[in-house]
Amino acid sequence: MGQDDRADREYVAGLERGLAVLEAFGRQQGRMTVTEAAGMTGLARATARRCLRSLEHLGYARYDGKYFSLTVRAMRLGSAYLSSDPLARTVQPVIEAASERAGESVSVTVLDRTDVVVIARALVRRSLASGLSIGGRLPCYCSANGRILLSGMPDREIEQILKDVPRHKLTPHTRTSIPDIMKEIRRVRDLGYAVNDQEVEIGLRSIAVPVRDRNDQIVASVSQQLSDPSVSLKQLLRTALPEVQRTRNRIASFL
Repeated sequence: MGQDDRADREYVAGLERGLAVLEAFGRQQGRMTVTEAAGMTGLARATARRCLRSLEHLGYARYDGKYFSLTVRAMRLGSAYLSSDPLARTVQPVIEAASERAGESVSVTVLDRTDVVVIARALVRRSLASGLSIGGRLPCYCSANGRILLSGMPDREIEQILKDVPRHKLTPHTRTSIPDIMKEIRRVRDLGYAVNDQEVEIGLRSIAVPVRDRNDQIVASVSQQLSDPSVSLKQLLRTALPEVQRTRNRIASFL
């Protein structure tokens, strides 16, 4: 029996379906019916219902007669990652100190295929993006963190990811065409940093740099929000880039 055959026999399709339903709650951003769960996951209605009932039985979901919603037990899944991943465990104190020095919000993110996922966040109250917390997601194609994380991949792989992700124009500044995005990613690769100028949210600018492991592979991105609209990007780069690089170097020292 070959390795692929062994992998197939060990694969649990029911677990895949259950996880698909769990992830659908995140996209729905709240409660959902069996029909909505089936539509979002592509599962048959009966299969989606069995998955939801199983989650309810295990204490991960509740049912009010029409809608299913997650319970606090579902937080165990996210906290398990945060407590077991060495990077997530070590970066929070580093970015808290960086945020205090800069007076700006600082984030550490990793790539989940087409999304950027926040694994650590130090917030400033005046932040425009204060709703983005640990576990929050951003599209990879138009965020500074996303372009940093994509820049470590071969162009062909990046282009495939960009084809798979819906590239919505979130603001008038958002680049959505693959050639334009690829041009920017190559520029990011050459510069070693990425700047997002209101492509995700009007008034929101950020700068991001890669975090590399000892094999020189990009494993995360660290970013700082640039909240003062009266200051030019050129001026902000002079002050913010060295600070973000300093934070990155501190994080990398733990890897």
